[in-house]
Amino acid sequence: MTQTVAPHTPEVIGNDLVAEDWERLTFRVHRSAYRSEDVFRAERERIWMTSWLYLGHETEIPRPNDFKSRVVGGKPLIFVRDAQGQIRVWLNACPHRGTILCREPEGNNKHIQCFYHAWTFRTDGEIAAIPGEDAYDFSPGFRESVKLRAVPRVDTHEGFVFISFAPEGPSLLEHLGKAADIMTMATLQAPEGMTVLPGVQRYSVKGNWKLSVENAMDGYHFAPTHNTFVGYLRETGYAVTDDDQYAYDLGDGHGMLRLTGHGGRIGMIWEPRFGEAEKEHTEQVRAEMIARLGEERALQAADASRILYVFPNLMLFDLEALSIRQFEPVSAGVTDVRAWQYVPNGEPEETRQIRLRTMASFIGPGGLATPDDMEAYEAVQRGIEATKGDDRGFNDWSDMSRGMISEVRGEQGRSIDEGAMRSFWRAWSRAVGPVESDDRPGSTSTTGANR
Repeated sequence: MTQTVAPHTPEVIGNDLVAEDWERLTFRVHRSAYRSEDVFRAERERIWMTSWLYLGHETEIPRPNDFKSRVVGGKPLIFVRDAQGQIRVWLNACPHRGTILCREPEGNNKHIQCFYHAWTFRTDGEIAAIPGEDAYDFSPGFRESVKLRAVPRVDTHEGFVFISFAPEGPSLLEHLGKAADIMTMATLQAPEGMTVLPGVQRYSVKGNWKLSVENAMDGYHFAPTHNTFVGYLRETGYAVTDDDQYAYDLGDGHGMLRLTGHGGRIGMIWEPRFGEAEKEHTEQVRAEMIARLGEERALQAADASRILYVFPNLMLFDLEALSIRQFEPVSAGVTDVRAWQYVPNGEPEETRQIRLRTMASFIGPGGLATPDDMEAYEAVQRGIEATKGDDRGFNDWSDMSRGMISEVRGEQGRSIDEGAMRSFWRAWSRAVGPVESDDRPGSTSTTGANR
């Protein structure tokens, strides 16, 4: 997966908010990309309305007529398994007058009824009842016209359900590309499969959604920002290192950090804080995986932690525990986050409790990492106001040049470099294209190719 870029070769990028210079080995992003509502509207139209978006996992709705209501891409949706067991995704708006139909976050019901005029629908989208039916021509054409409105495309990979608001475009597997196999590896940890636990962690961050991507793909910040956690690991007997930790460009904006010195993994890699009983369980799990998958594939899945980013709204934190994180941009400066715990079916209760405690202690919203990260990108969002309107040189640009010299040499990028962030920004810039924004005074001499 090593990416080699010849020096002095300009990269063709879609807009002038990204300045990549291979002669000077610099990569910069104009800060209006984080602040501007004009940029945010362009993203909504050109990324969120055209790409595949992560909606949820099929194990969240295991029974017929289970449902979740969820906002994705700014659109209220109903994520439901109908009476026949088929997964459906409906726009959460009554075909009658547009009222929000499902006002509960989750539940199980054979019917979805609008509180306004009591129009009632089955979970397969068909109209079930309309008060005063004698006032309507209930011909087949009319019944068809008042069904629930479906999202144009729905597809699933390894239980992960994606939607697209674009009727046409690349298939889901074409969109996922190399990220598809990384997702598959996350499902191999148990012979009985994986499931999402009930309950969701929900919080809002006063920062642009792209800062969430940068933070997850940025191993450079780990030691200074999370020094409390690093100190805790050392005190428990685990040596933390940046050696043998790499970043991968998976194409089309997807990226991955592969981490071997970050910490243990429940059931995969034991460390002292998990306790002696869990050490024996870990040995049993690894032996079973090797017997089931073969040694090469088993060790590929088990021997390294991974942070996977799937463009544009999904993160898989396959670290001490495995967490699914989805983010939903609300405005240029606000992002909503949802997170779920993804766990092996059939694991011992003692292991499950260690898993949940360990997850909460680090990547949970009250853990030793996530609050640090939230403060970091909220601090960026506040700080970039200082240079707004300053068009002198690169004063109003953020630098992401770390490790470009390694790319020139053809070396595999390290997790503590910024190569994964650059890969994201290249894909973002191509997808969004030119943007006119009142956030940038005058004209800029910097182009999206080379300066």
